[in-house]
Amino acid sequence: MHFLKKTLPIFAILTVLLLTACGNDNDKSATKTSPDKIKFLETSELLTLNTTAEEDFASFTAQNQVFEGLYTLDQKDNFVPGVADGMPEISADQTKYTIKLKKNAKWSDGSQVTADDFVYAWRRAVDPKTAPGYSALFKDSIKNATEINEGKLPVTDLGVVATDPTTLEITLKKPVPYFISLLSFETFFPQKESYVKKQGDKYGTDSAHTLYNGPFVMKDWGGNITNKWTYAKNDQYWDKDNVKVNEINVQVAKDINAGVNLYNTNEADRVPLSGDFAKQYKDKKDFQTEKDALISYLRMNQKRDGKATPLANNSLRHALNLAVDKKQLTDRILGDGSFPANGLLPKDFVQNPTTGADFRTDSGDHLVYNKEEALKYWKQAQKELGTDKVTIELLGDDQETTKTIFAYLKAQFEDNLPGVTIKVKNMPSKSATQLTSDGNYDLSLAAWMPDFKDPWTYSSLFLSDYFNNHMSYNSPAYDKLVKSTDTTLATKPEERWNAFVASEKVLLDDDAAILPLYQHQTAVLQRTDITGVQKHAFGSPYSYKFIRVEK
Repeated sequence: MHFLKKTLPIFAILTVLLLTACGNDNDKSATKTSPDKIKFLETSELLTLNTTAEEDFASFTAQNQVFEGLYTLDQKDNFVPGVADGMPEISADQTKYTIKLKKNAKWSDGSQVTADDFVYAWRRAVDPKTAPGYSALFKDSIKNATEINEGKLPVTDLGVVATDPTTLEITLKKPVPYFISLLSFETFFPQKESYVKKQGDKYGTDSAHTLYNGPFVMKDWGGNITNKWTYAKNDQYWDKDNVKVNEINVQVAKDINAGVNLYNTNEADRVPLSGDFAKQYKDKKDFQTEKDALISYLRMNQKRDGKATPLANNSLRHALNLAVDKKQLTDRILGDGSFPANGLLPKDFVQNPTTGADFRTDSGDHLVYNKEEALKYWKQAQKELGTDKVTIELLGDDQETTKTIFAYLKAQFEDNLPGVTIKVKNMPSKSATQLTSDGNYDLSLAAWMPDFKDPWTYSSLFLSDYFNNHMSYNSPAYDKLVKSTDTTLATKPEERWNAFVASEKVLLDDDAAILPLYQHQTAVLQRTDITGVQKHAFGSPYSYKFIRVEK
């Protein structure tokens, strides 16, 4: 979908979509839902059920329904035992964790989930032959993980052993304050060695080649080209009595208009909203907003195909940052309760260990929209680059919301910075992710939901040697500050906090390395008789275990 420079066509097209979707304005919230079959929508395809593969939000959500780790999150995001039979025993120096497993935790084939299943999965997560990007979480915490990942030690030297079928001993490389949080994260989930080896390369690629230990099992998923799948209650799950829904049917609706139509025709019981759809339905009984710690931002790639891009220019990066009216983006384009992000870390996520102040309060606002300043930076960039014109590619997935956001960004950049041309490139999620990972882009849309409750999960993204830095950003000053929080300041909470605050100022005020856009809030329509959809502030986006349908 192509838009002209002005923002008016965005609203015109949204209005057409809105009229199409909302021609029947009847309140459907009274429709009775059956606990035997709930119908949900996703906005992108499920890519993998292999927890030791590269992942995306749809995969995270799916994996959290069909697998379970040592710990999980309750409805207030507190850590509670999953496969574990209680909280860990931690050594005095905080580097050794001993965890007992439930004897009644089973795989969907009826076999017991054992400590060896965790040892096997974690070794796969750091083995250079099979390790995903998230191996960094292991390298940051568990003894010998880095050396194994670099091929210097065998996987058997990883600091995790099964002393018996229900006892796991974990040795850390250093104290890690957020380690229990990691144990609820998908990459730390178990895998049954004999089953995975039997499936080979097919493991986790469809529902028939995957073994489950969570509240649900996956059915009817034929791989990442399939736009439908089903979560079915797992009769082997240790806590199956607390799972009250028999089936959750999921289908992909990338187009918000199509999703709303499915909801209004009773083909879906829950649908995400954005833009005028959210504004149209905000007074309905079945309208809900869900608080989020997810930050959307633009990566600015400074090197492509081994050559510097125009975005290697600091003045151009500042110009682009200051040229976007984020409030108009959130209020008029998104309309789902999301609000401008003028920093890397989200609001209401982490607090000062001494004063209790929110991170956003201590760090303040950065790179706030200022059209006049943007133009000054652009004129400086033109001098430094030796050209009056720059063409920049903007890469993202092919969801309707992404297309709408890109139309707005294109208009902002081209109107506020004369001479800048934006070439929009929308692709299926998997393709866009691959191009980003390969560094084959100029600007790309990113969204980060925290893996665990600590500033490190955001700040580490832009370390020069970190796996998620796909934009050739390299700042010795930033590296020094962030790495100190994991080393010399690890046991000094206040100084560690101040280093995180200072690092954000380097990333944004000094380097304008990324373009923060907005902190996401999720607007949905959901049948009023459905409760218990758990939205998490970190880790997996959702848990469906405690969904209930009122009779």
